[in-house]
Amino acid sequence: MEKNRLEAFSDGVIAIIITIMVLELHVPPHPDLSALNELCPVFLSYVLSFVYVGIYWNNHHHMFQAVKRVSGGILWANLHLLFWLSLFPFATGWVGENHLQATPVAVYGVVLLMAAAAYKILQQVIIRYQGRDSLLAKAVGGDWKGIVSPLSYLAAIPLAFVNVWIATALYVFVALLWLVPDRRIERVLEKED
Repeated sequence: MEKNRLEAFSDGVIAIIITIMVLELHVPPHPDLSALNELCPVFLSYVLSFVYVGIYWNNHHHMFQAVKRVSGGILWANLHLLFWLSLFPFATGWVGENHLQATPVAVYGVVLLMAAAAYKILQQVIIRYQGRDSLLAKAVGGDWKGIVSPLSYLAAIPLAFVNVWIATALYVFVALLWLVPDRRIERVLEKED
């Protein structure tokens, strides 16, 4: 199967996820700047989640540049990833509305962890379908960010019940780690041209 429909569908779902998240930012009821203070936790959780969704969209786009065709397994693995990404608006809203309380912060970490696992599964399904000598397999190589990220989430989830600021700092750390685009796939594609 061609990959075009998968990419278009994924782009559409990700656009809807961002739209739903921004709809959680409600207009303050008062016309003065102090009204914005109440929105600060919601806005900050939105910014972090927007960055995460942007990272997933960017890396998904790069990954599918190395894919020529897709299988049924790849379609299902992609839907699995989109499922976890679709929970970002819920987790984001819960964290923001409850001003960084332990349980919402831990649940946010669970959603991040499951999205990372789903992305890894999608990557592995693609490599299995295309073979160990495929462009993606060559590009992935030693994926240190892909190891550090879930370990950070695993640490942050229980830490949320000890200190939400440390847990949140771990989430921000991972986002900053991935903010620099992953160039491995681009380098492999340039060598192939």
